[in-house]
Amino acid sequence: MVRVAVIDGQGGGIGSLIIKRLKEELGDRIEIIALGTNSTATTAMIKARANKGATGENAIQWNTGRVDIITGPLSILLANGMMGELTAKMAEAIASSPSKKILLPLNQEDIEILGITKEPLPHLIEKLVERIKEVAHV
Repeated sequence: MVRVAVIDGQGGGIGSLIIKRLKEELGDRIEIIALGTNSTATTAMIKARANKGATGENAIQWNTGRVDIITGPLSILLANGMMGELTAKMAEAIASSPSKKILLPLNQEDIEILGITKEPLPHLIEKLVERIKEVAHV
């Protein structure tokens, strides 16, 4: 079974939307692990039907090397991202993980990614779900 880590912070809203769509589309064909930078984000993602959840720096460091796919907003790769919630150790663990990373081009930081067209969040999540289905072969 394919294991997907959904990483989010703050209120967990983006992670929850991703989990909801993955569960609607793939049901029990994948295992979703919610990894929150804080307990509010983790709780929201568990309510969205993640299979498991864990919170904080150590949980993110530990789990990112044990999943097949990592997903979430682009800012999960940025030290001090998400208004400082994402630590340098979290960003390093995520970036260094051998797992496939499929990220949404959203962030609240002062970083601009050229060549990306702006699309509404629901459209981006649909593309993300389709790409995970391709990569996971489910």
